[in-house]
Amino acid sequence: MPEMPTVDKLDELTELAQRCPRLFVRWSRGPSADVMGASCDDLTGIPLPGLSANPLAVEPWWGDRPLRLWIARRLYDYSHLKGEKGPGVRPWILEGCQLGRGPDNEPLVRCDRPVAWIAEQVISEAVRVVEEQNDSWGPLRRPADKPGRQAGPVTAQVAETPAIPGPAAGNKDAERP
Repeated sequence: MPEMPTVDKLDELTELAQRCPRLFVRWSRGPSADVMGASCDDLTGIPLPGLSANPLAVEPWWGDRPLRLWIARRLYDYSHLKGEKGPGVRPWILEGCQLGRGPDNEPLVRCDRPVAWIAEQVISEAVRVVEEQNDSWGPLRRPADKPGRQAGPVTAQVAETPAIPGPAAGNKDAERP
C-alpha cells in the first residue's frame, strides 16, 4: 500500500472535510492493518460488516457553528482510543460510505480510499479547541487526571422518580376486560 500523506494542522483537516463530504476518521494501525475491511466487536468477537469510524460530515443540527470546532470534537471524542487499543494505533482519514451501525451505534464504513494520517499535533490542537469551549466537557472516556472526573464512560445520575398516581399494579379494579 502506498505511503499516505499526513495532515499536520486542524485547519488543513477542516478544509479537507469541507471539500469532501464522505470522509471518516478511523483509529487503528492504518489501512494496511484494516485491509480486510471489517472491525470486530470487542465484547463478542463477532466480525462487523465494515470498519468502525466517525464521520467528519457535519450534521444538520450543528447549524452554522464552526466546522473547525465540529472536526476538533470528532477527534477529541475518540482520542482515548489511542491508549486503549494498543501500540501503533493512530487516527487516519478515509473516504468511504456507511454500510450500517455497530454495537455502540458507531458507523460501520467501507473504505473506498485511504486519504491521510492525522498528526499528533492535530489531536493536541483539537484538545485545546474543545477544552476552550466548556470546562465540563471531555472525551467519551473521561480522563481520571482531571479534578472531579472519574475514568470510564459517563453515567447519568437519575433522581428518584415520584410515584405516579393511579391504581397500584395488580389492583383488580384497574384491570381492563
